[in-house]
Amino acid sequence: MKSFKTNLDDFKKALDKGRPPNIKKLFPNSQALIVSGKFIDRAMIQKKKAMAIAVNGRNYFVLKGSLMAAQKANAAIIIEIAKSEGGTNPYCPTNFWNLAMYVDYLCNQLGITVPVAIHADHFGIKKPEEIAQAKIEIPSVFDAGITSIAIDASHMSDEENLLANIELTPFVPEWAGLETEVGEIKGKLGLSTPEEALYLIQGLNEKNIFPDWIALNNGTTHGIETSDAGIDIKLTKQIHDVLLKYNISGAQHGTSGNNSERLKAIVSETKTTKANVATALQMISWGVEVNDYGNAILDNDGDFIKVPNKGVNEEVWHEMLSYAEINGLKGGNFKKLNLPFENRLRSQPPKIRARMAKDVENFVFNLLVNVFNAKDTASIAIEDILKTGSYNPGPKTENL
Repeated sequence: MKSFKTNLDDFKKALDKGRPPNIKKLFPNSQALIVSGKFIDRAMIQKKKAMAIAVNGRNYFVLKGSLMAAQKANAAIIIEIAKSEGGTNPYCPTNFWNLAMYVDYLCNQLGITVPVAIHADHFGIKKPEEIAQAKIEIPSVFDAGITSIAIDASHMSDEENLLANIELTPFVPEWAGLETEVGEIKGKLGLSTPEEALYLIQGLNEKNIFPDWIALNNGTTHGIETSDAGIDIKLTKQIHDVLLKYNISGAQHGTSGNNSERLKAIVSETKTTKANVATALQMISWGVEVNDYGNAILDNDGDFIKVPNKGVNEEVWHEMLSYAEINGLKGGNFKKLNLPFENRLRSQPPKIRARMAKDVENFVFNLLVNVFNAKDTASIAIEDILKTGSYNPGPKTENL
């Protein structure tokens, strides 16, 4: 695939053609190229052996640094928040209903010209009784600027998972990116199997539902990794091969804690085009010491190590530690500091705020260029928008 930059004329045309109706309605005068997740997936497919970063924007500095990295790498990007992070009972200041507003503001402020999808990740359905409320909430998040969604009913049985996807998909605009999931992440029933994945995708295909991505329980976890077992590449490839005729891409959850070589193998050996990165970026923005692939390093007492002159200033860090101790927050539950400390973090001196975003930018840029092979996918996505002439590229497959 050729490497090139997008000219201003093409960018302006893409703004006109590629932004979906909800985005145009919300931000009529915006210069932010917010698009369907479908275009991001297709850009990675066209680049070949490429994977988009899906950034869980838990705080302002993660959002800003990630968008700057994408612009620097000329890479299409997904900005997301999960239901647990930003649903109706959130632990983050960013949520399903304000994420698009944050992204639009930052894109305009920073002059970001790469295509960005806004993804509602892990829209979880844990029992059939929750479907009725989901039918109300899903349209509301698209009204607020979401352009892609993951319907995650994987906590339920295979049959209930399939039925929940069938029942809820009509509430997702046909132009939007769509992700489904099989095998609850870090579930108690073991890793996903090819049979489970095939059952779900065959069932959806029969109902003319064509997801762009499927997420698996392929050996990873969310949050801080406690072992180096990581993602099972062989299993992932086996499942993707079984689903080959359905032309569905993989979505990789829980990448924090998997080293660069394993992530490169996901890119080169599987059909994965979307990789979620959450905990690593949160920790980097705060200035917590991490290893080369973003997993937090703990001291002998199991506590995080704050790097001097990185992330938040020392006064704020001690405030965060004190709050965590009072509220019994340890390890992965430090994520619950995002909501109560957002305003405190943003009230720091300019130099501190700048370094928080810059460290995220540097980490994400390296992932995009040297690990995910996503460089210049922004231009590919824009070219696809212009070729399509629409905000909706349509499904990648048909009823089989």
